[in-house]
Amino acid sequence: MANQRDLTIDLRSDTVTKPTPAMRKAMAEAEVGDDVAGDDPTVNRLEAAAAERLGKEAGLFVPSGTMGNLIAALVHCRPGDAMIMGQFAHNRIYEAGGVAALGGIIIDPVPDLADGQPDPAGFEAAIHSDNMHHPVTRVLWVENTNNRAGGAVVTPQTMTSTREIADHHGLILHVDGARIFNSAVAQGVEAAELVRDADTAMFCFSKGLCAPVGSMLVGPKDLIEQGRRKRKMLGGGMRQVGVIAAPALLALETMVERLAEDHAKAAELAEGIAGTPGLELAMPAVQTNMVYFRSTDPAWSPPTLATALTEAGVWCFDVGDAVRMVCHHDVPAEHIPPAVETVRRVMDP
Repeated sequence: MANQRDLTIDLRSDTVTKPTPAMRKAMAEAEVGDDVAGDDPTVNRLEAAAAERLGKEAGLFVPSGTMGNLIAALVHCRPGDAMIMGQFAHNRIYEAGGVAALGGIIIDPVPDLADGQPDPAGFEAAIHSDNMHHPVTRVLWVENTNNRAGGAVVTPQTMTSTREIADHHGLILHVDGARIFNSAVAQGVEAAELVRDADTAMFCFSKGLCAPVGSMLVGPKDLIEQGRRKRKMLGGGMRQVGVIAAPALLALETMVERLAEDHAKAAELAEGIAGTPGLELAMPAVQTNMVYFRSTDPAWSPPTLATALTEAGVWCFDVGDAVRMVCHHDVPAEHIPPAVETVRRVMDP
């Protein structure tokens, strides 16, 4: 057995997961066609299965979650319109300003609540009045799980409250559900319940579900058909794409329930970090597969700490005000204790 000090543990993100042997086999054996022409049978099965799983009429397979979110924004908004979302929403911070650059869409950010839930009252307060001087608010945007809030889940109750505000003001509700299945598993509900109140939703296959690439946008059939045109416009028209739809379909069928294992690993990791002198968790609770933490010593800034941990063999990211570690399929449970040991060794060499 290799010395634990020689062990590299990659906790940067669940995007680093590799396709399983079963997924590789499915890729090799995938039945394919021309997806732009609508005759790739594997893609068609995947879109239908995803829509059914989330309780929506139709689905659109896209290369990435960023493109799925961008397509949703372009379908729902015209240039000059506004969307309301959390101030640290992935779409606002990590998607290269695409909705502004390519859609001319304004983002109005609002703070999340302390537990990572979006604030329906804050959303309502940010809606622009019907005044010729103001942009027109079109969309309320919810991220579930909430990445920058430590992977916090958004509850069905919060979604219902947000839907009521959307209905009262005639707005669209979109869910960036990149990790919606993590949220569903953590709450013991079906993913469909978490997007029941949403007009459209996006989720990713290439994170905790372990598929190599791809995301899905789901919603009413007419909006998804508009989205298909937007996908083509953005260069996302794909041809014999059944080779990546096949592992995504397998991920949807076989990889959802096992997300509970990642949550258990994150809870163990968080307990070890919280028990390390000089460190504190950045969020009040670890609910899914993410652990955010920081040093209580100002000399250990998040970039400094993340660099030291990575050099010691526990790869992680700094996110400005904290260090993030993400548990996933490719980090087995037996790697969590040595990860904690390495963290403690870095803090007390």
